[in-house]
Amino acid sequence: MSTNPSRVFVARLLGLDVFDPLGDRLGRLRDVVVLARGLRAPHAVGIVVEVPGKKRVFVPMTRLTSMDQSQIICTGLVNLRRFERRGAEQLVVGGLFDRKVTLADGSGEAVIEDLAMDQQRNGDWLVTKLFVRMGSSTSRLRGLRRGHTMLVDWADAHPSSVADPQGASHFVATHEDLKPADFADALQEMSDKRRIEVASELQDERLADVLQELPEEDQVSLLSALDNERAADVLEEMDPDDAADLLADLPTAKAEQLLQLMEPDEADDVRRLLQYDEDTAGGLMTPVPVILPPEATVAEALAHVRSEDLSPALASAIFICRPPLETPTGRFLGVVHIQQLLRSAPPEQLGTIVDKNLEPVSDHASVSEVSHIMASYNLNSLPVVNSDGRLVGAVTVDDLLDHLLPDDWRTHEDGAPIRKLGGRIG
Repeated sequence: MSTNPSRVFVARLLGLDVFDPLGDRLGRLRDVVVLARGLRAPHAVGIVVEVPGKKRVFVPMTRLTSMDQSQIICTGLVNLRRFERRGAEQLVVGGLFDRKVTLADGSGEAVIEDLAMDQQRNGDWLVTKLFVRMGSSTSRLRGLRRGHTMLVDWADAHPSSVADPQGASHFVATHEDLKPADFADALQEMSDKRRIEVASELQDERLADVLQELPEEDQVSLLSALDNERAADVLEEMDPDDAADLLADLPTAKAEQLLQLMEPDEADDVRRLLQYDEDTAGGLMTPVPVILPPEATVAEALAHVRSEDLSPALASAIFICRPPLETPTGRFLGVVHIQQLLRSAPPEQLGTIVDKNLEPVSDHASVSEVSHIMASYNLNSLPVVNSDGRLVGAVTVDDLLDHLLPDDWRTHEDGAPIRKLGGRIG
């Protein structure tokens, strides 16, 4: 290992807190931005920092006063506009890690797993070393990796073209701690090609969670890039209402192909949702809320809402119905709120504590009616019934907000700084 005090390895910087001179935390380092310069060593121009609010912003290297493997300190002047790549800029983690290189000594190909940056006398940071693995082999299913590692000079390795296929195992591994919404933000910083490569590396369940956090256009683009079998598997892992929304944006023939490949039970839920207009309660609802009979106990109900697969909004209420308990259910009886569960004895039956005053809405009720009811009664979820009084689903507050917010809300900039604005300096 080099004893150069001004050398840092990028992989060891990831996740480090970034502080201002007073010791206040600005955010967490998520990537490094370098400027490609042909055959010359890339010039590091800045870092990508995840600030409070989970937004990723650019901090120029000229604003960093200290950077080592333990902490990063900057001047505190940060432009809070969402980071976007410019020109020949590349992301180290998002674009260089997992890139193949051909070694100049003729020993073959290797894959970049890390790189070192050295600070020059003039203050510039240059990529000087590559940490590579020879004979590397990765797999989304097996996660295997072979071959010895070595540290080589940048000049002694020739990276493949950005147009060549590139693995994504390193990116996925270094971002496995991110919540789906934050992972989706990271994807949006990438080129279309790189986005597809990363998506292909994810497990089906993880990809489904991430897809649900992307803008509709990006959802369609990524799903369309997968083969039909994989796309159907991912749709099965998505919440039925999100899967229905995504399929509605696809050509009818393509959507039907994917529905045919899905498991029948999963496809049936999605088909029912596709029958509704998107501006109705039926178009917003999920068909799989927590449903129990009146004879079930408080203890059973609490066991159901503890499931990590449930969103907080869906876990906030139990819908009490007569059998069958799959939607569309038997007669809808009412709701038991989680607060009532927590105040009641575990052996008590749900039928004795059910709230019968909360009126369900029709599956054809308008979005404005749904939003008025949920706002008036401070509800996290609202039961939806058909004309026969059978529960067909529930509208949750997150699904309602998704519908009411602008289509580009995930990438919308409000321009409100939390630090003094600074210009982008290369």
